[in-house]
Amino acid sequence: MINEVFLRGFEAALIAGLITGLGGFCIFLKKRYLKTEINLLLNLAAGIMLAASFFSLLVPSMHEIITESQNTYLNALEYIFAVFIGVLLVWILNIVIPHEHNAMGHHGPHFDIKKAWLFIIAITLHKLPEGLAVGVAFGAEDLVNPLSLVVGIAAHNIPEGLTIAISLVAAGNSRLRAAMTACVIGLVQPLGAIVGLFFMEISFNIVPYGMALAGGTLLFVVVNEILPETYGTKETNRSAAAVFLGFIAMTYLTIVFGD
Repeated sequence: MINEVFLRGFEAALIAGLITGLGGFCIFLKKRYLKTEINLLLNLAAGIMLAASFFSLLVPSMHEIITESQNTYLNALEYIFAVFIGVLLVWILNIVIPHEHNAMGHHGPHFDIKKAWLFIIAITLHKLPEGLAVGVAFGAEDLVNPLSLVVGIAAHNIPEGLTIAISLVAAGNSRLRAAMTACVIGLVQPLGAIVGLFFMEISFNIVPYGMALAGGTLLFVVVNEILPETYGTKETNRSAAAVFLGFIAMTYLTIVFGD
């Protein structure tokens, strides 16, 4: 029988995932989005995700491991290994599944639909580890408040949904079809949450290590999937400011929700 924690975790991931569709429908708010505007939104999302991964997963898991540690040196290595495995899992997916970065650099009428979908695959790819992180957080409710993580992931899904819609419209799709595609892609997130929730059901002893693993997946997503989309621009100061703003805002929400 499915328990209450499982249902709440799945529901939270589903809501966060559907907000990707909300971002997709933002395509109707303006006739054309500038690349600098998308870059700022993505940098803001990167800052939010960094804070969420650290304060909702990596730091609480580290604290729990240290508190229960009988051999600090060994447990520290186990913690680092868990983070590394999280990074490695998403890295392998990136290698196995072909995709393209920086599709947002193309806005012309001759934008290749294949390149659009390769870029969308990249976004879809990291919906799984994001959902995994939500599932893990709900499975570790005794150690961390998962609400701040869900809010952070949901907030970062808005610019992602918008980038999906923009790339599809640039490739010749209608705005409605592009927005609906963003909605469907958001549904990948609760699938990842199911994996995380089942993983955390195995044993309470692996809970902090599961959190470290999930934190590693989110770190890779930020460093390899979100930030590279903003590389190559001259707006470095504004981009850095957006990352810091997102990090500070998410830090504040973590403190408030954790009270």
